[in-house]
Amino acid sequence: MKSLAAALAALIVVLQYPLWFGKGGWLRVRELDRQVASQRAVNAGLKARNDALDAEVRDLKQGLEAIEERARVDLGMIRKDEVFYQIVSPSRR
Repeated sequence: MKSLAAALAALIVVLQYPLWFGKGGWLRVRELDRQVASQRAVNAGLKARNDALDAEVRDLKQGLEAIEERARVDLGMIRKDEVFYQIVSPSRR
């Protein structure tokens, strides 16, 4: 009777091994779930960045105000009828 119990216990261990440590085992599934969650967080950040860029592109295509703002801020451009004053602080020696 003891040998039958030992054989059944060994059979249970042999059958449980792939469930825990095999290719589709619980440990592998847990690791893959963690990787999926991490990738979803990265994807959410990239989607937010893409949405912001998409909104900026739509704004540049539709309105002249956005183009003017870009020209003023990035390129330092001014209109013909404007006067530009540059205030230079004295350099400290």
